[in-house]
This record gives sequence, C-alpha cells and structure tokens, in this order.
Amino acid sequence: MNFERLNAYRIMWVLVMFDLPTETKKDRKLYAKFRKNILADGFSMFQFSMYIRHCSSKENADVHVKRVKKILPPQGHVGILNITDKQFGLMEIFRGKEMVEAPAAVQQLELF
Repeated sequence: MNFERLNAYRIMWVLVMFDLPTETKKDRKLYAKFRKNILADGFSMFQFSMYIRHCSSKENADVHVKRVKKILPPQGHVGILNITDKQFGLMEIFRGKEMVEAPAAVQQLELF
C-alpha cells in the first residue's frame, strides 16, 4: 500500500462558503438548487452557508471545485477554499464555549 497517498498534507478538504440572495421566490429557488447540487456532489453542511467535502487528493479536490464553479448561481457571493487534512485538523471548533470534535474524514475504499 502506498502510504504517501494517505499523507495528511496530500488529503484535501474543499470548503464552499456562500451568501446568496433570498428576497424573491426566484432567488430562493436558485439558492435551494445550488445547495441541493453541492449536497449531491458529496458536500456536508458545516455551518449555515458553509459546506465541506473530504477529498483523497488535490486532483480529486480540483474535480469538485470545477463542479461547484459550473453550478454557481448568477448572483451572490461564493468562496471556495482548499486546505490540507493537516490544516483542517488544526481547527478548533466550539459550540458555545465547549470545544467539540471536528467532522470525521470519510473512509474511502479504493478498488484496483
């Protein structure tokens, strides 16, 4: 087994943060469609309007970033950030004043 593939500096997290308009019915429909599409691509809600996805490599992260860019809504602000698993693991997460565990990485089975 190639342990370099499991290196915490090679494994990536893609974070998608967005602030989309919801004033009109059309805005809300576009918001819901964008959210539904990123969920369908394997992202999970981390906070309201912030979704994360674990990727096995930079190349895999690039695929998902490209997919998000393809479905960007016509208005609003969307930020996409790639960070390594090592950087993600350094994040301190709190609910109120209590520290909580970071989301677990998805264990992915690779078939050859």
